[in-house]
Amino acid sequence: MIGVTPPGGRLDILCVGAHPDDIEIGCGGTLLTLAGRPSTTVHGLVLTGTPERQEEAAAALPQFFPGATVRVLDLPDGRLPAHWDAVKETLEDSARDLRPTVVLAPRVDDAHQDHRLLGRLVTTVWRDALVLHYEIPKWDGDLRPPNAYVRLTETEAHRKVELLHRCFPSQGGRDWWDDEVFRGLMRLRGMESRSRYAEGFVCQKLLVDIAAGRAG
Repeated sequence: MIGVTPPGGRLDILCVGAHPDDIEIGCGGTLLTLAGRPSTTVHGLVLTGTPERQEEAAAALPQFFPGATVRVLDLPDGRLPAHWDAVKETLEDSARDLRPTVVLAPRVDDAHQDHRLLGRLVTTVWRDALVLHYEIPKWDGDLRPPNAYVRLTETEAHRKVELLHRCFPSQGGRDWWDDEVFRGLMRLRGMESRSRYAEGFVCQKLLVDIAAGRAG
């Protein structure tokens, strides 16, 4: 187990999602573990959303991490690869203002084209940050073994599911949107990391400063 201890103890986190619920599904538990941590900031960037879903996204992230800020755009859902220039420019604009320690983004091998594009582009935009790629369960069955885990308490895991239902009522009718899917995946990742619950991530590149005793 390697702990991430940034210089000076400060932790600035950027969460990037293609759709309004991506961040909370993929790393909501991780954000709950960080709530209340000193010298920590969280910013969210969501690329697509109808007006209704934009409102959900703007209100959701601060529920998982109080004080989090969110920017929500209205690029077309399911069509981000066709708007590559706009996506890249949005990320570059954000990089001019944000210097995150950690970037949480979708996996580069995600079956959804919007997720996959963001996962690939964030690594070219934030080269000096630790990029952790979160996973999103879906019909396509694209889950693969992660290589990094964030352990969650039972309270945090249950709180994540509770907040997902509360913050995204527009998704409640979907056949995959239920407690068993969300809690089951966290339980599986918990078993893999010798804990009750966890969230899984993929880290493609990790720089370890052995002398300083930190990773990033």
